[in-house]
Amino acid sequence: MEQPFYRARLQARGLDVLVPPAEAREELHRVIYDELCQGLIKPESREYFRQVMADLGQHGAQATILGCTEISLLVDSTDAQLPLFDTTALHAEAAALASVSD
Repeated sequence: MEQPFYRARLQARGLDVLVPPAEAREELHRVIYDELCQGLIKPESREYFRQVMADLGQHGAQATILGCTEISLLVDSTDAQLPLFDTTALHAEAAALASVSD
């Protein structure tokens, strides 16, 4: 979340990008690496992700980017009050479209 990969591209198109506070980012990273990468899906971690997404919405976010391949193992559109953009699904869709285009 701290890296400019998505943020810089979105900002270049005039979009404001909100990221969770440092403490929340640390917990999100812990869940990704210590749980999701190990195949662990915990209800309390799902609830934590839901709360972080809701908090960002209260601060003006209009959508949430799932920018790590493992996050969609834990949350989906039923867990969010805002639209979700799953970058894994979006990249797969773009690759499929590119493979059949002229």
